[in-house]
Amino acid sequence: MAKFTFNMPDVGEGVAEAEIVEWQVKVGDTVEEDQHLVDVMTDKATIDIESPVDGKVVEIAGEAGDVISVGAMLVVIETEGELPDEADKEKAVATPAPAAVSEEVEERIEVETPDASDADDAITADPEPEPLPAPTPAPEPAPHAKVLASPAVRKRAKDLGIDLSQVKPAEDGRVRHGDLDQFLSYNAGGGFAAAGRTREDETIKVIGLRKRIAQNMSASKRHIPHFTYVEECDVTELERMRADLNSARGEKPKLTMLPLLITAICKVIPDFPMINARYDDEANIVTRHGSVHLGMATQTDNGLMVPVIKDAQSRNLWQLASEIGRLANAARDGSAKSDELSGSTLTVTSLGPLGGVATTPVINRPEVAIIGPNRIIERPMFVTGPDGQERIEKRKLMNISISCDHRVVDGYDAASFIQEMKKLIETPVLLLSD
Repeated sequence: MAKFTFNMPDVGEGVAEAEIVEWQVKVGDTVEEDQHLVDVMTDKATIDIESPVDGKVVEIAGEAGDVISVGAMLVVIETEGELPDEADKEKAVATPAPAAVSEEVEERIEVETPDASDADDAITADPEPEPLPAPTPAPEPAPHAKVLASPAVRKRAKDLGIDLSQVKPAEDGRVRHGDLDQFLSYNAGGGFAAAGRTREDETIKVIGLRKRIAQNMSASKRHIPHFTYVEECDVTELERMRADLNSARGEKPKLTMLPLLITAICKVIPDFPMINARYDDEANIVTRHGSVHLGMATQTDNGLMVPVIKDAQSRNLWQLASEIGRLANAARDGSAKSDELSGSTLTVTSLGPLGGVATTPVINRPEVAIIGPNRIIERPMFVTGPDGQERIEKRKLMNISISCDHRVVDGYDAASFIQEMKKLIETPVLLLSD
């Protein structure tokens, strides 16, 4: 028997360390060559590390959340026969892994998995149990008048365990959903419904992507003096143009508001180079980028990721729509490559249908600005007609927020940038012109 020490392999150019996300084996397990040992995270990519040898695990380095340097001991495996040669010692398959199962899902799986002792009992149980005595017939319920209610109301009452005969209708003798709500309010918890349901306390270790998000956000707020500017834009005509383009799109992807806003950003950026920049505050160097590599904040099951639309200024509306969909799907299913998750010079963040009236987004350091479109709402506004007379119309309005690094971007510059965007948004034909 011999002990083989498997050190943390080099999992990428420039990577000096990686965080343990989840062990797939434990001390005492027997493993085979190429068997999945552990998931580690470097930057925002999760990597599978596989065993270079057959044997028994006798020691592992750390637990989930610990950081291991490249070249440091990762796992010790007891092997039979001679140790691998030097070339084999370096063997380690490191491939992108799908997103790890969340703790909530793991907990649900554990709860739903039968206990081993229960399974044994089921296997060894007597196949011919004694017959049970015949049940005594239940007494016939007392007759009462049929309650008038729709099938949907009846189903809801059944699901809630409510006897419809106990519910007093508000009108015309028919029980409606509102009557069920009233019944619940005054008959649960001594006259009033409970304010909410009780949940068990849970302790969640902050590791992996969530840990990286926490570190990046903390560093951004700690080092960057943020300021946020918000402007209201009338997007009535922009929405009308978007609907017209979608109605004639053919095989092209459906346009959302985002490709239109990105087009507006890219048209205005050349006049405001201080917005499309990165600030190295240790070297005191600001790099103003000629190309717009636009980060797109994307919510995934494991947390926020920022895939990057490279050279956004060179893409038309349909190309932007296609790339937005591709990158968002790659981020959510864990297939995004490391170069698709880095190198952004400016970021856009949107909550989509959740919207919000205004946001104060946190800058994606070392960038110096982040733009956040908000929810579209309909509101009456005074509009000047072709005849010069004012009248009231229903218009679609949307606020645009921009947060900037005040060390690099002045408030006047940020406001001027958004005002130029507003001109394009409110006169959308300009978005399609050269």
